[in-house]
Amino acid sequence: MGLLVLPEIILARLFGAEAPSRKIHVAQIGCGRMGHSDLGNTLTEPLARVVAVCDVDAKRLAAGKQMAEDFYLGRGEASVAIKAFHDYRDVLASPEIDAVIISVPDHSHALIAIEAALAGKHIYVQKPVTYSIAEAIALRKVVEAKKVILQTGSQQRSERPWKSFRAASEAVRNGRIGQLKTIKIGLGLDRASRKKPAPQPVPKALDYERWLGSAPEQPYMEGRVHPQDSPSGRPGWITTEDFGLGIITNWGAHHVDIAQWAMAQELGGPLIVDAQAEFFKNDLVTVHGAYHVELQYPKNIRVMLDNKYPLGIRFEGDDGWVFCTRSDDGTGQPSFQSSDKKILSPLDANAVRWLPSRTHHGNWLESIVANHPPIAPIQQSARSLEACAAAWISMKLKRKLTWDATTESFIGDDAANALRDRPARKPEYDFAAAMKKAGLT
Repeated sequence: MGLLVLPEIILARLFGAEAPSRKIHVAQIGCGRMGHSDLGNTLTEPLARVVAVCDVDAKRLAAGKQMAEDFYLGRGEASVAIKAFHDYRDVLASPEIDAVIISVPDHSHALIAIEAALAGKHIYVQKPVTYSIAEAIALRKVVEAKKVILQTGSQQRSERPWKSFRAASEAVRNGRIGQLKTIKIGLGLDRASRKKPAPQPVPKALDYERWLGSAPEQPYMEGRVHPQDSPSGRPGWITTEDFGLGIITNWGAHHVDIAQWAMAQELGGPLIVDAQAEFFKNDLVTVHGAYHVELQYPKNIRVMLDNKYPLGIRFEGDDGWVFCTRSDDGTGQPSFQSSDKKILSPLDANAVRWLPSRTHHGNWLESIVANHPPIAPIQQSARSLEACAAAWISMKLKRKLTWDATTESFIGDDAANALRDRPARKPEYDFAAAMKKAGLT
């Protein structure tokens, strides 16, 4: 899996004589759609004790606090008091908190995660791990410097709820389909809204200034943020390019991650990036629409992403193929097929095997206690983001690009390299300024 820097932080509370509960104190930052899911998954983990929630939307903050308190009261505790924070910096300043889960919009992942690492907190951050390539490189640097545990929310690497991705990628990595030739990835497609955007008054419950963060200045539009009438409703920022790059990083971060894992490129990347896409105009949706992406990897492996492909990943080799997806047949069993059932038969004792990971949040917590890298570390999730963001840059520039995985930059292309980063709207939201202040430039 590559050489990873091990964290030094060992939580004394977990091992000392005055630690009967042996719990990791966790704060949930972002209590919306994915935050609701992350919080629910963490509450059930025996190693965790959720002690705080944080959100810039008072409605979502109240919902997250209520969810955590109801969980502990429901299992018989007489009294529960979950702390509620408006500002994530107050979370990071609390010595009571050992670890944070970051489930905010993509454009705010990097700054919060970087400041969390600088504060010595262990981190679970949703995928894509960052918005930009420069942010991913910076986050990796600070995590390694501060030696904290960071788990990326690439839950397809864990056994629950989908074993198919682990089984298929292990089979490919161990040569079960012969020499890998082609990988076809279906991510689905974002669709245009019929509703035109229009500026609106900012709701009293929302601190829009903090929500906007590093993104370009713009008026508030509910359809580009998140629904006010649903604490866990699907947010519009997902299809707004200022806040996320669209399906290429949203779902691409999941499937490209598994593809690179399977072909032993989890610490590498493509050589050539050639992507075409349509972009929505004058609509509520501003990300790309229909797309076709071709990535050329070492050993002449061709990776293709297309909105017309079935959702999932199809690996093709000279001895057969295997396909994995999240879909199921109604029985609750994950769906994966192969050209020959022997491809997915048990592996030999000396085969390359992925580290055990029953649940993704559980693996993160176990990694903190055991002081070892998690199943989806920043060293690898940064590379998955780079491949997806490089495809987006190729889409924007409408030309083929040459990527150097060693320098993590494009070869001989200033315009492409400029798109690896984005200037922050204000200095207080600039991740590079936080790095410089910490002496990590």
